[in-house]
Amino acid sequence: MKKLGKFLLAVLLLPTVFFAAAQTFGALWNVLKNFQTAVGFMAGGALYCVIHFLGFHFDRVYVWAHETTHAAAAMLFGFRVHSMSVGKNGGCVKMDRCNAFVALAPYFVPLYALLAALLYAGISLAADVSAYREVFVFAVGFFMAFHFVQTFQTLWETDQPDLQAAGGRLFSAVIIVLCNALVLALALKCLFPDKVDLTQMLRGTLAGSCDGWKIVINYILDAWAAVRA
Repeated sequence: MKKLGKFLLAVLLLPTVFFAAAQTFGALWNVLKNFQTAVGFMAGGALYCVIHFLGFHFDRVYVWAHETTHAAAAMLFGFRVHSMSVGKNGGCVKMDRCNAFVALAPYFVPLYALLAALLYAGISLAADVSAYREVFVFAVGFFMAFHFVQTFQTLWETDQPDLQAAGGRLFSAVIIVLCNALVLALALKCLFPDKVDLTQMLRGTLAGSCDGWKIVINYILDAWAAVRA
């Protein structure tokens, strides 16, 4: 019954996912087309993509981040983590309980980008690091690309049990895409506040979702009326 509820929720969220992704890609394009402003971010992302597609995948580094995010999310909910293992081809976290957030957290939390942001923010409390902002922006671009490329590759190439544990493939896919769109939008807002309007993005997402469901409902009603006629 719980999986059925999650499936229905995923179906209801499909238009929202589409328009949220569209709004986020629009914001990303608005940032990237201002080349001088976004050159560090673009360079960081491009460098990781080149390194990855040359064959350097940093598998163990990704697995560590993946399993650490599972463990951190579990502790955030008060669950007990018993052990964690990390290998080149996979890892495992043993915990007493799990929920959808814990199961899916590694797929939408860019851990290394978050750690870079926390490091930069922490150092800025003690010293003026504004001269190194472009280095930080470069690092965030690099680690965001790391997160997205590795996440896509992991989901594409392997059958992840996390998706079933979270509530099924459709539900997991919807949550992963929606949360990644939100995370990228927030990252762009923090890095380029003048180029990203989160309020406008939210309004566009909600309006698109409502319009999408109006079209679907009207189509269903028209089809039903035609059948009864």
